[in-house]
Amino acid sequence: MRRRVWCGVGWAVLVTALTLIVYGSRAWAGASRTGPSRSGPSAPAPAAGVASESTGAGAGARTGAGAGADVGVPAIARVWPVGVRPSVLRGWEPPATPYGPGHRGVDLAAAPGSPVRAVAAGRVAFAGRVAGRGVVTVELAGTGLRTTYEPVRPSVEEGAEVGAGDVVGVVAATGAHCGASACVHWGLLQGGTYLNPLSLLPPWLLGRGPSRLLPVLTG
Repeated sequence: MRRRVWCGVGWAVLVTALTLIVYGSRAWAGASRTGPSRSGPSAPAPAAGVASESTGAGAGARTGAGAGADVGVPAIARVWPVGVRPSVLRGWEPPATPYGPGHRGVDLAAAPGSPVRAVAAGRVAFAGRVAGRGVVTVELAGTGLRTTYEPVRPSVEEGAEVGAGDVVGVVAATGAHCGASACVHWGLLQGGTYLNPLSLLPPWLLGRGPSRLLPVLTG
């Protein structure tokens, strides 16, 4: 009787040991085949409030140029109308309807008397006063587009040919478009349709591309 009991216990122990050996070897083999992760550590999520380059933050956002660029407008500008990289006091706000409220251009900070330059080559289509403000309009060569600058004291005459960077006038001290702050209102039109003038600026002028040497402008 005792011999049978001990035989039964022995078989149970043997079966248990074999089971542990088989399952343990399978688990070890699976871990070996899988190996360590080759993808490397996952990138940490950006902290709240930190914008990535793909969001358009950075220099483009600081100048108000990140959003609203008009597709099809050639980036032919070679200079800003005023300064090197002026602050945009108010950006492009296209109206929902042709006569609806909005802001049909951009306001660039500029001190009275600062030179105003043609952003690209073209012909002066208008230089005079409109509603008490000095305005200069330049038709951009070969594009069907025209740019407007106000309030400006013109230094060019209608029909004059201008190159990129040529001075067309100076910022007027009176008739400011921005109220107490001096500025230049820069507009862009195609026919009777207003477009975003910042669309004319290539990335290197907006500060989103490689640096480039600019010509020294005088006058």
